[in-house]
Amino acid sequence: MALLQITEPGEAVDPHARKRAVGIDLGTTNSLVASVRGSVPETIADESGTHLLPSAVRYLDDGVVVGAEALDAAGDDPLNTIVSVKRMMGRGADDVTEVAYEVVGDDAAPRLRTVAGDVSPVEVSAEILRRLGARAQDALGGELDGVVVTVPAYFDDAQRQATKDAARLAGLNVLRLLNEPTAAAVAYGLDADAEGVVAVYDLGGG
Repeated sequence: MALLQITEPGEAVDPHARKRAVGIDLGTTNSLVASVRGSVPETIADESGTHLLPSAVRYLDDGVVVGAEALDAAGDDPLNTIVSVKRMMGRGADDVTEVAYEVVGDDAAPRLRTVAGDVSPVEVSAEILRRLGARAQDALGGELDGVVVTVPAYFDDAQRQATKDAARLAGLNVLRLLNEPTAAAVAYGLDADAEGVVAVYDLGGG
């Protein structure tokens, strides 16, 4: 059986047009962005050659710092340096009580107080995703057509929606959310009808 793509006259998509898409692991401790180039999947490094981006965001009076520089300041400026924000995504105030930050706002949509103003977990995650998106665009030489973001298998609908909202706030088009164990299985070729029993472990920072 053949699959046919039917479009309106003049609106057919060029099948040879180059598309830019990346996968993003928005991690509790560290985050990564990767793409397939020359049929080989590879993570994308920043300008200094570093692949891992610490999932830390520091808010200042005059801007935002993301990554290693933010993480380095966590000890000196803990109230304005948000780490492990993934734990708070899509959660209510009752679920984020055991954090070092000042939680304010509505019980259903808590916000974290910083020197730059109150921010939601979605907004914090968006800063991380925005940095990874910019890194990918620099490496691939143009705007991204879309991203696939991995999420924990246990994430409920609210947590998944919060992840989508963060990506969109960062200006990224979400093609799909993919469970992290599924992403690991696909990465190791387990979608190619491999025979045998396979166990997939996710030993992430969360």
